[in-house]
Amino acid sequence: MADLLVYRAEGAAVAGGRDLYGFTVTAWHLPATYPPFAALLFVPTVWLSPAVTKVAFLVGNALLLALLVHLSLRLAEDVPYEGARDTHHGTPPEAEPSTSPGSEPGAPPDAKPGVPRRTRRWSRTAVLLAVTAVALWLEPVFQTLVFGQINLLLVCLVLWDMGRPDGARAKGLAVGVASGIKLTPAVFAVHLLLTGRVRAGLTALAGFAGTVLAGALVLPSASWEFFTRRVFETARVGKAWIVDNQSLQGLVARLAHTADPGLLWLLPAAAAAAGGLVLARHVHLRHGQPAWALMVSAFTALLVSPISWSHHWVWCVPLLVLLAAERARLGAGQGAVLALAAVFSARTLWLVPKHGDGDLRLAWWLQPFASPYALLTLGLLAAAAVRCYSVSLSGAASGWAVSRSWESTMR
Repeated sequence: MADLLVYRAEGAAVAGGRDLYGFTVTAWHLPATYPPFAALLFVPTVWLSPAVTKVAFLVGNALLLALLVHLSLRLAEDVPYEGARDTHHGTPPEAEPSTSPGSEPGAPPDAKPGVPRRTRRWSRTAVLLAVTAVALWLEPVFQTLVFGQINLLLVCLVLWDMGRPDGARAKGLAVGVASGIKLTPAVFAVHLLLTGRVRAGLTALAGFAGTVLAGALVLPSASWEFFTRRVFETARVGKAWIVDNQSLQGLVARLAHTADPGLLWLLPAAAAAAGGLVLARHVHLRHGQPAWALMVSAFTALLVSPISWSHHWVWCVPLLVLLAAERARLGAGQGAVLALAAVFSARTLWLVPKHGDGDLRLAWWLQPFASPYALLTLGLLAAAAVRCYSVSLSGAASGWAVSRSWESTMR
């Protein structure tokens, strides 16, 4: 659990009044790379022995994975689907019963008639446990547990907050706190603003500002150092060209056989960032699919971030849950879900030759195996953009075909 050792060292630096960004730990000489606010949260790890801390992180991450599956299932329940709209006019029927004949009041619209609430609850629990057990073997999730990372915590904070009703009290605050722990979740504040939820977006920015202020009050010099210098030192995080990095920069560096791709990745990354966020806005506002819009923003952020280690891609869990739920509603097979799960489970990036600078000397036919997540994301975003455009042209952008169009995109 190398990353957990870094977290403990950060907490010890805060508790002991030492330089937060002046140390390295483990055989890989890993430094602190998170904002000072995160270091404040890591102080309690110092109070426990390393062995107890490792057990606590392992158990905690397993529970967070179950919570992530639960939040993903809840998000999938809110996705509009074919039966929820009039199939001829694209508008909700004038009068449609909220439950099926014979079903209990308040039951989900797709609940089977005559099935007791307790049975449904046990069924849902079984699904939750089964999906959680399977998700443990997804490479990003497994690596998160192995390294003692906090990715699952951050995704749960964001997904819980984004899944709350628009207008809910302090919606966006958890996104802001997550951004204060690790900067990348700040993209979801932008997502909120772009999708017209201005109050939630401003709340997220205020929450982030609050974490910066808290860090500055306790660690003023470390805060100044981080936000004026360390935040710009991408190389401090690690080598961008190794296969561990599944972002666009890693992909381009390996394709171009250079450790510093420069504009070769900066220009495509800027275009992908702008295009991805515009696409997310379009999916949310024009197609009425907030859950899929959230996936577009999440995977855009992973793609264009300078470094997205493979364990950062735990967003694959809600992606797979959303797709599986949607195909089940349409009565379609789960082949697409299995194919995506295979990509996130195959671990092909660890099978290519990568000793020394071998990552930079890969043959062309090995490149897809070295960059599976970046290539998959480029394909999915391109397919989503084409589907949005074709649906808009057909005049069905806001009707019942939306859910089917998104299901088709993910095939």
